[in-house]
Amino acid sequence: MADPLAPLVLDPAGADHHAEHLALRSRGAATRVDVLGVEAWSVSDPVLLKQLLTSPDVSKDAKAHWPAFGQVVGTWPLALWVAVDNMFTAYGPNHRKLRRLVAPAFSSRRIATMRPAVQDMVTGLMDRLAALPAGEPVDLRQELAYPLPIAVIGHLMGVPVSSREDFRALVDGVFDTTLSQDEAQANTARLYEVLDQLIAEKRATPGDDMTSLLIAARDDEHDGSQLGHGELRDTLLLMISAGYETTVNVIDQAVYTLLTRPDQLELVRKGAVTWEDVVEETLRHEPAVKHLPLRYAVTDIPLPDGRTIARGEAILASYAAANRHPDWHEDADTFDAARTVKDHLAFGHGVHFCLGAPLARMEVALALESLFARFPGIRLAEPAADLPPVPSLISNGHQRLPVLLHG
Repeated sequence: MADPLAPLVLDPAGADHHAEHLALRSRGAATRVDVLGVEAWSVSDPVLLKQLLTSPDVSKDAKAHWPAFGQVVGTWPLALWVAVDNMFTAYGPNHRKLRRLVAPAFSSRRIATMRPAVQDMVTGLMDRLAALPAGEPVDLRQELAYPLPIAVIGHLMGVPVSSREDFRALVDGVFDTTLSQDEAQANTARLYEVLDQLIAEKRATPGDDMTSLLIAARDDEHDGSQLGHGELRDTLLLMISAGYETTVNVIDQAVYTLLTRPDQLELVRKGAVTWEDVVEETLRHEPAVKHLPLRYAVTDIPLPDGRTIARGEAILASYAAANRHPDWHEDADTFDAARTVKDHLAFGHGVHFCLGAPLARMEVALALESLFARFPGIRLAEPAADLPPVPSLISNGHQRLPVLLHG
């Protein structure tokens, strides 16, 4: 059965994503959508979405499995999301190869050894906040949510401090779905220039960082071939962008929620829930990524209601809509850090599950614990309704997060 509804046009600016996600769920487990002029199947039912995310019949390799790739890639503002050559767009053995090269950077041991460094970064940011003029509003997105993740990923990847602001601005452009085609292409070109410069510097002077390790990496012991330059560059792009922008939004949303839901903050202060509970419920309630482009049907995929995702059609994982599906969580629209079941898809599912999830969780928990201990009287400096969302159908945060640190 064909989808009887015209494709739902997703708002590039994400101005009212909760209403949009409600509309998606009202149209069934999967429905046709328009993503900046490209049609895809948005999947918002968590059961179906998990099935598709673990199915070999669904690929992330646009070049191999999306017939529209050649036509779209030159004109679509989100072309970078489907054209990069790294494990984000890899399928099958190639994905396993690339993931194996990156996985050691996010091992439990390595993340544990990073904890003291991350805590030092958090403490330094708290000291900077404390030194700001008392009584004046402070934008915590600019002063905490941004600098912490870029410092952590910069430390992990060996990005010089002098280059981190460049990376920050350019990665922001990757997630900005209001850019024109020309603006997006210019942003991508500049981003690759900065990545090439980082690679050249690390080739000349290797360090104890993931960029240096990847430069020296070999595919496997059988053929000994090196990562191609395109794979190397796009893998760095993935690690820097995924490790930065998403964590910014989780810090933003967690702080915003606690300042607008004082009852939830009181639960933490009484010891009824932990900071880790707050992080998990934030990831469920307001995940950093609303929709993640794109996946593709390798073969015809029958849907439970009789419709079919045809071979070669694009699939959009609508994580935020799925996280609040009423069949998955009771009172799903309510933030409840004491919720017994906090399962979510904020980090994806299946073979493409985010390798950096433990690092992101640690960063956010340390930031929240330090912020609310150091500034117990913190409150929003503007009405919550006046804080506009980040202009994106992908990224889920606020353009600013103004607070009064001392109440």
